[in-house]
Amino acid sequence: MPLPEWFTCRADVGLSRRAAMKIGAASVLGLSLPECLAAVGTKAKSPAKNVLVIYEQGGLSHMDTWDPKPETFVDHRTPFKPIDTRVPGIRFSELLPHTANIADKLAVVRSMHHARGGADAHPNGTQYALSGAHPAAAALTMPDIGSIVSHVIGSECKYLPPYVMVPGNHEQAAETRTGFLPAGTKVFKTGGANLADPAWKINGLIPRSENQSERLVGRHQLRDLLDQQQLSRGSSLGDIRGMDRFYDQAFDMLTSPKVSDAFDINREPQRVRDAYGPGHRGACYLVGRKLIESGVRFVTVDTRWPQLSDTPRGGNLNWDHHDHIYAKGTCELPGATGAGAGRYGIGHWVMMGSVDRAFAALITDLDQRGLLAETLVCFVSEFGRTPKINKSQGRDHWTNAYTIVFAGAGVRGGQVIGRTDRDGGFVLDAPYTPEDYASTIYEKLGIDRAKPIYTSSNRPVYFGHLGEPIPGIV
Repeated sequence: MPLPEWFTCRADVGLSRRAAMKIGAASVLGLSLPECLAAVGTKAKSPAKNVLVIYEQGGLSHMDTWDPKPETFVDHRTPFKPIDTRVPGIRFSELLPHTANIADKLAVVRSMHHARGGADAHPNGTQYALSGAHPAAAALTMPDIGSIVSHVIGSECKYLPPYVMVPGNHEQAAETRTGFLPAGTKVFKTGGANLADPAWKINGLIPRSENQSERLVGRHQLRDLLDQQQLSRGSSLGDIRGMDRFYDQAFDMLTSPKVSDAFDINREPQRVRDAYGPGHRGACYLVGRKLIESGVRFVTVDTRWPQLSDTPRGGNLNWDHHDHIYAKGTCELPGATGAGAGRYGIGHWVMMGSVDRAFAALITDLDQRGLLAETLVCFVSEFGRTPKINKSQGRDHWTNAYTIVFAGAGVRGGQVIGRTDRDGGFVLDAPYTPEDYASTIYEKLGIDRAKPIYTSSNRPVYFGHLGEPIPGIV
């Protein structure tokens, strides 16, 4: 008897003839494909279940972190030395000692670049990174990757939005987009200047006593009645369903007592809090893990350290180091142009020190909880920094070469993909773009990029056709 059509399309499963015969027999008994595969002890390739993006906004210097260049010209060389990692042959900057110990779980893509100009400033660069679509290349404004994911596959967590940004108040947080998608796909931003403050909470999401009564339930039922009236008057079913999804989401958020638990890091054991490191960044990364644990489909953490009493003149602590990138404290030193105002040097604790500690803790924590196997973790920035140090002892925007990092969801760790030249200025092999990054996420989630999304006017829009998944990640 020939194999059924659904099986012949799955040659990638790699079954023996004996296993195939067992599946054929099992299918006659009415078993589903997963049940058939389980019957013969074979697992199909499983995609990611969730995505956690660590978005360090401002253009992180790749030469000072993931792609050290000790042989570059001495006048432009970083003062931070390369160090060995857990994986022989892979070296990171000495600013990443904790992360070096988990290099066996990381896939480092050192060959990211922008194939066309026009996304070399923070607003359009951020939009490019969040959407995986060049802002100047599309006739329509393309949505964030997270919005597309929420629209296509939704979330198993009914009491929280499918796409959450923590805290969503960085310099370019306004660059998030829903594009042509319904309002229900909009990112929910937690807000919060300092998530390490024990008093921090999301007031708009905390269930209130008046929302536990029959009054709110009655309003929910009234909404359903009004929907039926709108349909009888000729309103679009698609539009109504889009708004219904938005309202249902809000209803679940208002009524579920689990909402506050998902954001409350005060409930975490002290040893866990300590592992992520003190302060805002560690708290943000930890909230990201809690949201993934709650089942939120797509989480973006976009930390910018707040200005506190111990960070004077630190009003914009992102990675836009145009001035005095190697300052031990504030970058506002003699000779600064002002373009790097509000920042501390890249080696300061509130900069790479806190990143190294929190990122290593996050990967380890996810792994120990069994969440890393089903969560694709992406560490990204909108571009890199120039291979040459400028007159203000800083590094400027650079789109010709930079690094992003992946972990989890079956990604093979302990590998470096792509290569840059001696100065870190240009990609030498395996070049990839933000379009490829977006396609990699869609592929890992099992989303069919060949199928378009339809606008409210029934126009098909293809969202992942300009890039290809990065080999070695998928």
